Parts: sequence; C-alpha cells; structure tokens
Amino acid sequence: MTQIKENISAPKVIIKKPRVTEKAAMASEKNVYVFEISKTANKSEVKKEIERIYSTKVDKVNIAKTAEKKTFIRGKKGTKAGIKKAYVYLAKDAKALEIF
Repeated sequence: MTQIKENISAPKVIIKKPRVTEKAAMASEKNVYVFEISKTANKSEVKKEIERIYSTKVDKVNIAKTAEKKTFIRGKKGTKAGIKKAYVYLAKDAKALEIF
C-alpha cells in the first residue's frame, strides 16, 4: 500500500516590507505606496493582500523589477540582489496608510 504525501508548505509571503525611501515618501502624498514583494507574486495577489492587511480599496498595482548588480568591495567580488517592487495606487476615497 502506498501513502500519498500531502503538499504541506508554509503560507506564501507576498508582501515583504514597505519601501521607505525619499521617492516613496513623496509618492505617498499622491496615494501611491511602494512595497517589496516576493519574486513570484503577481498584481492580483498583491492587490488582494494589501486590501486584506490594510483594509483599504486598491485602484491599481504596477510592478517593477530591479536587476542584480555586481559589486567589488574591499577586494571581494559579489552581487547585490535584485528586488521586485509593487507600486500600489489607492482609490480616491481610500484612507492613507500608516507605514512611515
């Protein structure tokens, strides 16, 4: 008799953290917020997760990837990891998020 293994895995992390930069702070004044997301996340997953976490209405989501960069510091070669960012546009009547 064979046993079937269940595919039990940890829940998928979609939103890693908010991006706290000068550019992101200026964008937040226009109801646009920037988050670091997982490499496999897509727009619809990000939208659902933001609406669930912050209890707000999301108008649209844009996604941008940054490439990894080669570095050379103190005689050692390495790479800076590339990231995936989500620009989240809130609806006009939505309340501002408290992330900064």
